Amino acid sequence: MDALAGMLEGPRARGAFMIRACFDPPWAVRVEDRAPLTVMLVVRGDAWIVPDTGERLRLRAGDLAIARGPDPYLCADDPATAPQAVILPGGECSYPDGRPLNGSMDLGVRTWGDRADGEVVVLIGTYLVRGEIGGRLLDALPPLLSLTAEAWDNPLTPLLMNEVTRDEPGQEVVLDRLLDLLVIAALRAWFARPSAEAPAWYRAMGDPVVGRALRLLQDDPAHPWTVAALAAAAGVSRAAFARRFTDLVGEPPMGYLTGWRLALAADRLRDSEDTLGTIARRVGYGSAFALSTAFKRVYGVSPQEYRTASAAPAPVPSPGSSPAPVPSSGSSPAPVPSSGSSPSPAPSPA
Repeated sequence: MDALAGMLEGPRARGAFMIRACFDPPWAVRVEDRAPLTVMLVVRGDAWIVPDTGERLRLRAGDLAIARGPDPYLCADDPATAPQAVILPGGECSYPDGRPLNGSMDLGVRTWGDRADGEVVVLIGTYLVRGEIGGRLLDALPPLLSLTAEAWDNPLTPLLMNEVTRDEPGQEVVLDRLLDLLVIAALRAWFARPSAEAPAWYRAMGDPVVGRALRLLQDDPAHPWTVAALAAAAGVSRAAFARRFTDLVGEPPMGYLTGWRLALAADRLRDSEDTLGTIARRVGYGSAFALSTAFKRVYGVSPQEYRTASAAPAPVPSPGSSPAPVPSSGSSPAPVPSSGSSPSPAPSPA
């Protein structure tokens, strides 16, 4: 697995919000949903994305933007337009004065806004919890990125437009996978740009010494790697290799390997039923205890707590974060809209 493949392997939506937003100018929606990642694909018309901090972004038909949470932003026909709705965590939607919208902007199956044939149509997909997007991926992205229609060949728009309003068994799963495909295709194109602001380890892949070592670590994390072994494989001295790796990647070789192993372990905890011992062996730890100790030191929770939180409708801890609360057995789950109905309250349009 190359470095980019390892990073892009992360997007796996589960019950993500996908909707067709339709507006007539003037329109504006303020997004405060704290979603970790939201994709906006303009099908018709123009739109502006105005973050509270940073540069505003104009999108035209065919353009795509990806917003990395949790910072709020405004989506509008014009940066000066006052918001007509506010999107809050959990898919709640209200008027700017706090009154609930109560579905007043629902237009049909996964369609929301002013009118179904509005001048502006934007396809929006929102990953609801961080666990659905690998931490390595989120950490590599700026708060807001975009691709113009000229910058990438996107064959998915007609398929997405056809599928988003369908009301059939299993449709939620179809849309989850289409959203994953859209994100992966867009990010691959974005990282391929000459001016791409890729993470240090990704740029280091082009170095003949460090790049070889990174590929070895990516391909076989379970191997008992040492700095000396990596240096020998790269054909340089141990001291020279350690300096060069740290300078280019931003952390020592063993620090990078630890982070990669724990990220893989987190993925396995979330997406498999493997025992902790099995996961430990697959990612390079000698025992479940050794993995558990390292995991809790970095993620702030035990592997079992992480797995439990990943399966619950709650944010999943990221490296260095405080433990996420795990819902008690008597608590009520958050309401989830059915796959065939128009969400009410409305999901995030950005």
